[in-house]
Amino acid sequence: MRVTAAVKAATRRRILEAAGERFSEVGFEAATTREIAAAAGIAAGTLFNYFPSKEAIVMAMVAEALVEARCAFEAGRRGESLAEDLFALIAAELRGLRPHRGCLRPVLETALSPMARAEVSPDGEAIRVGHLEAVGRLVAARGLGDSLLPVAWNLYWTLYTGVLAFWACDASPHQEDTLAVLDHYLRAFVASLPRPNDPAMEGPMPGGAVS
Repeated sequence: MRVTAAVKAATRRRILEAAGERFSEVGFEAATTREIAAAAGIAAGTLFNYFPSKEAIVMAMVAEALVEARCAFEAGRRGESLAEDLFALIAAELRGLRPHRGCLRPVLETALSPMARAEVSPDGEAIRVGHLEAVGRLVAARGLGDSLLPVAWNLYWTLYTGVLAFWACDASPHQEDTLAVLDHYLRAFVASLPRPNDPAMEGPMPGGAVS
């Protein structure tokens, strides 16, 4: 019997929900694909028709969370400076990633690594492109879009993934130390950009926790 697109989408959703619950219960390392498949009500072999590994499942969960976080951010108000906008964007993404914080390490080590190749990890490339496009819109709104060199984007992505890695291991209350790191990294990035006669390029970083 032919499996419809709706059935495939529903099965995929059940896998992601079952995986999220299992990862929360026992952790990413202890969870098995067999357990996830059983919780989703499918055969273990069927799961691999949707996701080739646990890492791929986490990748899909992270990608969905980031898309939702960016949509929420873009629907809100903008800050008074580029630094504030970038801070708010990343803070929104961290809030969205909170349910998957304990599973983020394999994603950072593979698909989101600055050394990752798009052909090896297309899902990771989609995450990278989605985030950088959002950043590009913020930068372009300040009149800088056409003046950024590739090295600036490489610098930004390295700083961004560094923040994610720090946040994933941050033991401070509400990951408050991450805010200080994010403040420092974003200041470094903004300072590396061309400086048009735009006072909005400067400005204090917003406070508050990411949780």
